[in-house]
Amino acid sequence: MAALLGSWLPVQASSQAKSTPSAWSGVVTYVVDGDTLRVRPPGGGKPVSIRISGIDAPEICQAGGTASRDALMRMLLGQRVAVHGRQYDDYGRLLAKISFKGDDTGRWMVAQGLAWSYRNRGNAGPYAAQQRHARAAGLGIFSPSHAAPPVYPAQFRKRHGSCR
Repeated sequence: MAALLGSWLPVQASSQAKSTPSAWSGVVTYVVDGDTLRVRPPGGGKPVSIRISGIDAPEICQAGGTASRDALMRMLLGQRVAVHGRQYDDYGRLLAKISFKGDDTGRWMVAQGLAWSYRNRGNAGPYAAQQRHARAAGLGIFSPSHAAPPVYPAQFRKRHGSCR
């Protein structure tokens, strides 16, 4: 049970974390992986580390991890995005919905088979329909050309630890 909670808690909002009710826009300065990026706020200042809410992308050392990161990088690096912040996670990242040109980036990542809909306690997550379609179409991490079946990132972290 502790291992299961350990893989779940770091990406969820901390009950002691500060809340961020505001929405703002900024420029993406760095893409860490398929669900984490840094965005420079309006007026400059230090870029904010953001975990895209509603998705879980493969770890960088996991099959599909670099493809997920690279796709997000090609789409967003240097671009202005809308950030709809919620709360901060235990790693100090803002949990936020990211929109680019009016489109939900998390939804797009899942629809392309580049991330999973973030599931929690039996809930299939906000992008379950997009994930079903990506799986049925064999896109990205669900491609039949992968050497092994896709492994949900939380399960991967539980078995192998974080890549970092």
